Amino acid sequence: MTASIQTTVQPESTMAKTPASRIDTKPLKTLNLDALMSGGLKYFLLVLLLLALAMPLVAVLGQALFDQGGVWAGMAPWRKLVANPNFFPMVARSVGVSAATALVVVPLAYLFAYGLQRTLAPFKGLWRAIALLPLLAPSLLPGIALIYLFGNQGLFKEWMNGSIYGFWGILLGEAFYTFPHALMILLSALSLADARLYDAASAMGANSWKTFRTVTLPATRYGIFGAFCLVFTLTITDFGVPKIVGGAFSVLAVEAYKAVVGQQQFDRGALIGLLLLIPALLTFFIDGWLQKRQRAQMSSRAEVLVPRRQWRRDSVYTLILMTISGALLLMIAVAIGASLVKLWPYNLKLTLMHYDFDNMDGGGWLAYWNSLRLAVGTSIVGTAVIFTGAWLMEKTRSNRMLDTSLRFLAFMPMAVPGLVLGLGFVFFFNHPANPLNFLYGSMTILVLCSVMHFYTTAHLTAVTALKQIDPEFEAASASLKVPLLRTYLRITVPLCLPAVLEIFRYLFVSSMTTVSAVIFLYSPNTVLAAIAVLNMDDAGDVGPAAAMSTLILLTSIAVSLLMHWGLGYWVRRAQAWRTAGKKH
Repeated sequence: MTASIQTTVQPESTMAKTPASRIDTKPLKTLNLDALMSGGLKYFLLVLLLLALAMPLVAVLGQALFDQGGVWAGMAPWRKLVANPNFFPMVARSVGVSAATALVVVPLAYLFAYGLQRTLAPFKGLWRAIALLPLLAPSLLPGIALIYLFGNQGLFKEWMNGSIYGFWGILLGEAFYTFPHALMILLSALSLADARLYDAASAMGANSWKTFRTVTLPATRYGIFGAFCLVFTLTITDFGVPKIVGGAFSVLAVEAYKAVVGQQQFDRGALIGLLLLIPALLTFFIDGWLQKRQRAQMSSRAEVLVPRRQWRRDSVYTLILMTISGALLLMIAVAIGASLVKLWPYNLKLTLMHYDFDNMDGGGWLAYWNSLRLAVGTSIVGTAVIFTGAWLMEKTRSNRMLDTSLRFLAFMPMAVPGLVLGLGFVFFFNHPANPLNFLYGSMTILVLCSVMHFYTTAHLTAVTALKQIDPEFEAASASLKVPLLRTYLRITVPLCLPAVLEIFRYLFVSSMTTVSAVIFLYSPNTVLAAIAVLNMDDAGDVGPAAAMSTLILLTSIAVSLLMHWGLGYWVRRAQAWRTAGKKH
């Protein structure tokens, strides 16, 4: 062992006395090949992000600033948009319903997260799973469920005078849609706490309410504010719920859709798209500011807070968890039930007639199979591109400007609503002068748009996993003259396999349920299931729309369970090193 260490520690002294003809140039060639490969892949990723992300956004900006002849339009389009008497009321409605949704959802999500993290309520895993179910459903599903609950033939039509269309319909639908997003942020905010602070508060005679106000609430205020901004942004940029139950309560997202699809006013659609970009950008920058100001809750001397049994508190929060979970399950159960009965609510005989999609407007079974193709394609291509791109940024070094540009572009999709990105794809790829315009209307462009739309979240997941790998793995591989690509495939990917599978699952589910990003990009041959739901609802086929929404939900659940359980053996085999030490 000592001899081998001496041999590897003293290469410089021996190299100095060795003739130039005997110097081994193989490591230098390997390093050059690795540098060329990593640099080439980075430039390929840069070109991809520029073509599929930056240029579409530039096209939206150009559509808003130039007229159809390519002449600078200045402020004339904005003055025309603002001069419309319905413009400011529409902005007020959009902001009002978004703020109201955030004010309702964030407190409810905070109570739910508190019950899961800070109490000993039973069946926490069940409540958490139920709360995250809306992530697996298209945003159109809550709108359909609300029609069956509070519409003219709804179960509780007396509660809303038989009409769910308008402010209250959007509020309830968006609350269902955004609740799990807020919950995930607040679960993270409440996951860690220093028990010493609570012991000190108890020693000073503070009751539970005062301890909450002086210790818990200040420690989670950034999470609360971040959740509020996220819910506000998701609501104001969402297209699905307002399209189903908005009625005459017009909002910006639906108006942009009508301007492009119904009225062929592309400049108006681009202007509204830029307006929708404002709250998303503000949320992005506010989130960055909050992360800089937020301090770590757990120091090296901290003690992990372990909830103690308090029967009164635990009973109250168990009731809260059951009530909120019951409301979420009710929405899902009503949509599923309506898809299985003949005529809601007059003839409740069970039938599968609503699943005969080929005899309905909207695209038939082709739409469902297209969604599966889109989800599989997006998952495979997106996982490979996003994880490899994150690895290149984190584990290889090249031109600093190149790395900075890649990081900026990787974070950009987080601040771009799907509707705006879809508009950008229309303006850029459908332009006659673009040599890539043959992609428009194809499955390829749908996959490309979906990958870009969900890029940032998947990228952050990959970066989090890669940062946990010690750089010595790459250093050891380099010292052993192992090519960088082999190290990536044989070491990095197996070590990060759980994160890779999570990225795959996230991209699959998101692609199955997305509407806004692809609403302008499909053709009759590439119509998707979520788009078919919208088309069937427009045609008055609400039952088949509920059936297709149910099919999307069940498919997402099945794939999620398969990824969690069915591939467990594969993950355990690739990560056997984690449990090897426990056998000794």
